[in-house]
Amino acid sequence: MNNKNIVVIGGNSGIGKSIAEKLESVGANIFVYHRSGEGAERLDVTAKFETIEGLPEVIDGLVYCPGTINLKPFHRFSIEDFQKDYEVNVLGAVKVLQTCLKGLKKSESASVVLFSTVAVQVGLGFHSSISSAKGAVEGLAKSLAAEWAPNKIRVNVVAPSLTDTPLASALLGNDDKKEASNKRHPLGRYGQPEDIAGAAVFLLSNEASWMTGQVLHLDGGMSSIKGM
Repeated sequence: MNNKNIVVIGGNSGIGKSIAEKLESVGANIFVYHRSGEGAERLDVTAKFETIEGLPEVIDGLVYCPGTINLKPFHRFSIEDFQKDYEVNVLGAVKVLQTCLKGLKKSESASVVLFSTVAVQVGLGFHSSISSAKGAVEGLAKSLAAEWAPNKIRVNVVAPSLTDTPLASALLGNDDKKEASNKRHPLGRYGQPEDIAGAAVFLLSNEASWMTGQVLHLDGGMSSIKGM
C-alpha cells in the first residue's frame, strides 16, 4: 500500500477512521472526507456535487463508509425514512463514484470498497429500510465490478454485523445490550472497527488483486452458521 492514493469517505469516526489509520500505518496517502470536516475535507454526501476538492489525479483506492441505522417496525417507517436511508447509502455512493471514476481509471490497479450489512443476507426484523438500501449497494457493486473490470477497477463489498461505532451507540448503550449482542453472534462477540478495517485494507491491497464483485461477510459467523 506504500504511496498508494486512497480516498476515504466518512473517515472521521468508527470504521472509516479505523480504516484511515490502518492505511496510514502501511504507508498509503490518505484523502479523508466527511460531513463535519473543515475546508477541503468537508463533504455532505446528501448534497448536490459534481466535484470533490483536493482529490488526487490518480486514485488507487476508494472506500465509501457513510451509513445509517434506522430500526423499527415496518408499519412505522415513512416513505421519507426509506428515502433518507437510500440517499445516504446508495445515492451518496453513486455521486462519489461518478466523481472519482476519472481518477480510478488512471490507476494501474484500482479498488473500490463499499459497505452493506449482515441483514441483507440473513433477513432481520425491523431492518426493512436499511436492508433495502444496502441490498441496492450490493447490486450496484456487482454491476460496477462487471462494467469496470476492463479498466482494472475492482469493486467489492464488506457486509458486517453490529460493530461498536458511534452509529451503533444506541444498540450498545449498556452492559445488558452488549451482552445480548455478544450472544447473537456465534463467535461470542459483536464487531470492533479494527475487525472491519483489516478486511477493507485487504480488499484495497494487491493481495486481493484477483477479487472483484464479491460480498465479504464479516459478521462473527452470523450469516452462515448457528451458534450452540
